[in-house]
Amino acid sequence: MIQHLTLPSGERMAYRFQPGDGPVIVFLPGYMSDMSGGKAQAVIAHAEARRRACLLLDYTGLGQSEGDFAAKSLPLWRDEVIALVDALGSRRVILVGSSMGGWLMLLLAEALGDRVAALVGLAPAPDFCEWGFDAAQKAVLARGETVYQDNPYGPKPTPTHAKFWAAGMECLLLAREVAFDGPVRLIHGQADSDVPWEISLKLAAALRSADVQVHLIKDGDHRLSRRSDIAVLLNALDTLGEA
Repeated sequence: MIQHLTLPSGERMAYRFQPGDGPVIVFLPGYMSDMSGGKAQAVIAHAEARRRACLLLDYTGLGQSEGDFAAKSLPLWRDEVIALVDALGSRRVILVGSSMGGWLMLLLAEALGDRVAALVGLAPAPDFCEWGFDAAQKAVLARGETVYQDNPYGPKPTPTHAKFWAAGMECLLLAREVAFDGPVRLIHGQADSDVPWEISLKLAAALRSADVQVHLIKDGDHRLSRRSDIAVLLNALDTLGEA
């Protein structure tokens, strides 16, 4: 059942909470994605079957949440996810971040500290505002304009708004230590045409934790949505179940 949390902004954030045992598995979708995606649905079904707690959510401006997407940013979504986690109580969480959600996962891990039991990144894309745009595109964004890029997953081009990009450039992580000490599992396809798999290796090096494992899938694409790809994710969640 979809529920809504009214945020301090007055906007309502849509979420689905599955009660259960252990740390709450929190799925963080990718850019312009929502909780209706196949990976999110597989995670919550897996959690239900194992009687584990799970939280799906739509960022404001997307899915069934309210808000103007053009006005959103990573720091804003970080704070809104924290508000949602707080509203559900003081339980620890396992953060699962897909693509951009993998960047948000890291920002949340630093903000929530010991409340985060573990991290699982799926083709994580930290710092993509830096490496994902060429000089000409960055100049357009710096002027306050929107950049549109080809979208292989839909008929309309993907927009990046100036506010989102500028805020993202203030949240770069890979050139410094990422302050998280718990277990981390990074899953990345080597056939990923959107986020180079080397990003996961850079992230593994930047993380302060000594318990970091990178699982490379040679023929895996960016979506990692095949049954075999999802099985890798669910296995990682099973092994982290006692985190």
